[in-house]
Amino acid sequence: ADELEASAGDIELSDGVARIVGTDRTIDFSAIAKAAKTPDDLKGFGEFVQDECTYPNGTHICEVEIDPDTGATEIVRYTIVDDFGVTVNPILLAGQVHGGVVQGIGQALTEDTIYGEDGQLLTASFMDYAMPRADNFPFFHFETRNVPSTTNALGIKGAGEAGTIGSTPAALNAVTDALWRAYGVRHIDMPATPARIWATIREAAGA
Repeated sequence: ADELEASAGDIELSDGVARIVGTDRTIDFSAIAKAAKTPDDLKGFGEFVQDECTYPNGTHICEVEIDPDTGATEIVRYTIVDDFGVTVNPILLAGQVHGGVVQGIGQALTEDTIYGEDGQLLTASFMDYAMPRADNFPFFHFETRNVPSTTNALGIKGAGEAGTIGSTPAALNAVTDALWRAYGVRHIDMPATPARIWATIREAAGA
């Protein structure tokens, strides 16, 4: 209303623009956003009730090899199949899933928050906090088997955290399965770091 120098009651919103009723004077939404000087200028009020949720689903399969002499884990194959409903941007979707998979595997195998006896955080920098890198992974095999959602007009389902949610248990279960088959180990705490795996193997072998 300020930009059009009109009363708020004389403004109608349609087709991406604000228009003074009964005239051809308009301003598009992007121009309104640019004209906003403070956060208060962008306040809006409304109400939305989500009657039904969407339910994405999928599966992750992780294959690992463990070096018993060092405890190092190598991910040799990783497969993801997801149902996200109608896909708006397949390239961005694949990138979102890939990033989530790496984040989840980092949680399962490398990333740890360690404090000293005096309460000092010992993993406060990237020199000490072991985040995974791209060269730690094979190429992921990612597919979708999409079934449109019936609870929204676009038929879409959420994909934001799907990579992380699936990859953390998939990676840790792969490590646990390998340790169980070779040494009878049925549990290992996260993160399954090389040092922790090495110690677990030594304990299981009675060394």
